[in-house]
Amino acid sequence: MNKTYQSITDPGCERGGSTLLQVDDLMISFTTLRGQLKVVENVSFSLQRGEIVGLVGESGSGKSVTALALMRLLGQEGRIDRGTINLDGQDIMSLTAAEMLSIRGREVAMIFQEPMTSLNPVYTVGFQIAEILQEHFGMSRRETMKKAADLLKLVGIPDAQQRIYDYPHQLSGGMRQRVMIAMAMACEPKILIADEPTTALDVTIQAQILDLINDLRSRFGTAVLLITHDMGVIASIAQRVIVMYAGRMVEEGPVQDIFAAPRHPYTQLLLRTIPRVKQKLARLEVIEGTTPSPTHFPPGCRFHTRCPDAVDRCSSEQPALTQISPTHRVACLRSDEPHFKPGSGK
Repeated sequence: MNKTYQSITDPGCERGGSTLLQVDDLMISFTTLRGQLKVVENVSFSLQRGEIVGLVGESGSGKSVTALALMRLLGQEGRIDRGTINLDGQDIMSLTAAEMLSIRGREVAMIFQEPMTSLNPVYTVGFQIAEILQEHFGMSRRETMKKAADLLKLVGIPDAQQRIYDYPHQLSGGMRQRVMIAMAMACEPKILIADEPTTALDVTIQAQILDLINDLRSRFGTAVLLITHDMGVIASIAQRVIVMYAGRMVEEGPVQDIFAAPRHPYTQLLLRTIPRVKQKLARLEVIEGTTPSPTHFPPGCRFHTRCPDAVDRCSSEQPALTQISPTHRVACLRSDEPHFKPGSGK
């Protein structure tokens, strides 16, 4: 934890390829008027140094809650009932609130979905970046403002020396997202969690933001957990993908394997929703129905009520996440059937 500040403009170094984050059997619940409500169950995954892992699923699948648990930002109503979160050899579950403050930003940082709700409207963007540097490194005001300008330049904001005096409302949506990335990268964290970083941005700006995240990952060796509902985003940037549905992991594997041969019907249906250039006049495919609420999770496989491949036992047996290859896991009762084609309805 005695990290000293190194100029963000210096060439970064890759930090190796070992396991940086290990999450095992994570269970998360929230206190409600109906009692304790389980929203995430049996989530286990790892993140390697310098790797980009996509965490994908529809709204309500548990993606963002999982990410907030990694930061220990669940609030008073949320709690981790079971499981371990190991960050580079540290069990963050055992850390005090004060110790977690030193971890956030410095070891693991998060980009939130909507910059306008994350940036303080009454302070300049330079001041907000400078605050982070002062808190973690005790730098002088003059030094922090210089570093703030360097950070804005790093993330592609022109006239950075002048822009540090701008307020959030003076910037476009894409530039505000770049400011959020600059703030997250201020301490060169080991892990960057990006929660829907391209939502509400036009296609061109989305591509620029994803390229920026990938460039920073390559430059500083930062591991990235990218949360999205868009499989197209996963295809463009991630090496590995975790698919979640109704608070559970349903599939995990290398991106090329998942896209070439998905083994869970939900993954297959998500892939079909990606717009195709050659089918620009065709109607976009959708997944019928909605993700169930944690108050009404169905018995058995939680996807069986929407699944075109469901059989009788799917409504009563809960599938375990099973290893089908050294790098590929799936939670589907039919995945071991030799002629099963997910999403085919057969």
